[in-house]
Amino acid sequence: MLEQILADMCIEPELLAELNEEQKQILFFKMREEQVRRWKEKEALLEKEQSLEKKSKKANEKSVKWLLGSDSDVWVWVMGEHLQDKTYDQICDDIMAERARQQAQREAEEIRKRNEEVLVKRFSNALSLEPQIDSSLDSWKKAAIEEEQARLTEAAEQKRTELELKMKEEEERRRHEEELKRLEVERTQQIYMDLKEVQQTVQKREDKEWQESLRKSKAADVRRRSIAKQARDDHKRHSLKAVEHGRVAAMSKAFGGGKPLPPKPKPRNNIQRGHVTGSKSGLQRTLSTSTREVIIRWFKEEQIPLRAGYEKHTECLAPWFHGIISREEAEDLLSSKGQGSFLIRVSEKIMGYVLSYRCQDSFKHFLIDASEDSYCFLGVEQLVHSTLSDLVEYHKVEPITMMGREQLLEPCGQMGNCLDYSDLFQ
Repeated sequence: MLEQILADMCIEPELLAELNEEQKQILFFKMREEQVRRWKEKEALLEKEQSLEKKSKKANEKSVKWLLGSDSDVWVWVMGEHLQDKTYDQICDDIMAERARQQAQREAEEIRKRNEEVLVKRFSNALSLEPQIDSSLDSWKKAAIEEEQARLTEAAEQKRTELELKMKEEEERRRHEEELKRLEVERTQQIYMDLKEVQQTVQKREDKEWQESLRKSKAADVRRRSIAKQARDDHKRHSLKAVEHGRVAAMSKAFGGGKPLPPKPKPRNNIQRGHVTGSKSGLQRTLSTSTREVIIRWFKEEQIPLRAGYEKHTECLAPWFHGIISREEAEDLLSSKGQGSFLIRVSEKIMGYVLSYRCQDSFKHFLIDASEDSYCFLGVEQLVHSTLSDLVEYHKVEPITMMGREQLLEPCGQMGNCLDYSDLFQ
């Protein structure tokens, strides 16, 4: 490889053949150093020539030197920014007026010189032709010269007066335009201030409305969160109280609380009426086609053994228990009572019960499911009670619904001596 490089450097092959490897390397380094030295000399010469060419070009070229301000920066004047700056039209009018004045002066001076020359030439010729002219001619010449001078002076004065009048008119016109511009600026500022005031008033009203809307939305959010939290707390409290007091049917059966219930008698006959709701043996229950006789039979065979309508641990019927009465009859009984009054009546349409409740201005009716030997309100995730008395006692403390906050306060008893549940116990 080294021999090939040296051969490319134009070294004779015979000379290379006489050299050993070390001598070849030394020869290569020396030749390379020489090449680098020559290259550097050539580069330095080229740089020198280029610098001379640049200097000659700079000497021949034109340059611009900017005027600097007090801050050592380029001084810039923007026409119209300063309060004392004139407008472009005013500057042009001043320049034109100055040029007209100078032109009038030049013309007056030329006319005066020309007239003087004419007079001097005329009187010179007259004197040469008539050397004997008397002194009256001299006085006439002087008078003519003075008259001509007065006329020229008067013409110059008239032109100067006209120029001054023109300048005064221009000044008045400029002042009038400035006054109009000032009034326009003031009117624009007044309109702007009025619009800004109106906008601020509208903005304040909108901000007030927005703040009121925001306050209402925040209050609604807080109210919803409070209701949700209260519902969660109430549900948790209901569950804990149901477990503690043994009101859940499963817990009551597991711990055997209270007086043991008598065994349920077997049904006498299988009665099928309409569409059945379950497959339990005994009396079949229907949704809405049960007759009064069927409901009475159901109550005697299934509910009396469960002590439905009785006060807990006693043999007396509860004052809130009523027989098969209609919705209107229940509302008539509760109409004379206060808010929180209630009664439980046997439904006239299904095999179950209805809790009628007196609100402040209306009445509410809640269906009670009495299937599976337990009692609960119809709905999702309702607490199950082993007896009607447990259900009533529980809701004397806890409301029926979270939204309505219906709490059982005062039971509504029978009206007079006529007992509406007498046909149920015959």
